[in-house]
Amino acid sequence: MAHIVSVVNQKGGVGKTTTSMNLAAYLSHLGKSVLLVDLDPQGNATSGFGQSPTELSGTYEALAGTHQVRDLIIGTNHPGLALLPGGPDLAGSAVELVTEFNRERKLEAALMPIRNDYDYILIDNPPSLGLLTINGLVASDSVLIPVQAEYYALEGLGQLMHTVNLVREHIKPNLGIMGAVITMFDPRTNLSNQVLQELYKHFPGKIFRSVIPRSVRLAEAPSFGKTILHYDPDSKAAKAYERLAREFLVREEAGVAAV
Repeated sequence: MAHIVSVVNQKGGVGKTTTSMNLAAYLSHLGKSVLLVDLDPQGNATSGFGQSPTELSGTYEALAGTHQVRDLIIGTNHPGLALLPGGPDLAGSAVELVTEFNRERKLEAALMPIRNDYDYILIDNPPSLGLLTINGLVASDSVLIPVQAEYYALEGLGQLMHTVNLVREHIKPNLGIMGAVITMFDPRTNLSNQVLQELYKHFPGKIFRSVIPRSVRLAEAPSFGKTILHYDPDSKAAKAYERLAREFLVREEAGVAAV
């Protein structure tokens, strides 16, 4: 069965969608079969692959149960990488799910029939700790947390970990923490290095050694409907995400997300 990983941080602008897209791209580049689930009403992962979030059926219909998830999945320009599109309709899901039975398990149930179709399923969660993100966490085996190398990015980690622990306590006891990934890192600043030290305190043994640098090319790529792998594969950011994908595979195979 696929290993399902939620890429999550309730703070916006930390490189969550960028990490979801590029990690998925490089995992497929390394020969893995990958599905990226866009669970964000902004639909940035969907538009980042050159698709229109307002014109496609996808995660909303999967949560609502109106379509089989296999019928909603589309291909990307990366062999081995498929996409379950997201979009504005997801904004209404949190309200619509409130009265539903087992509302926090809708995504888990929707993905169950296709778990054997992929090696990995990555979920790009919205920048909040609402019902959509709870669905993403409950559907997942482990959590990957992108953290921007700036002071304010650290402030929400306690709240995020509280939510993860609540999910563990009440719904998903075996939800693991795969680790935190430092994004937008600038080695020239003391602040970036201070953030790194703080993360070591929060997640001892859980910090990816692969650090994602601040990069204009990385920011440009989605506007062309491309990942950095296709947009500028020789850039520092591309090399960083390739290292991250390789480290991800090593960690996953070693079972480091089990705690």
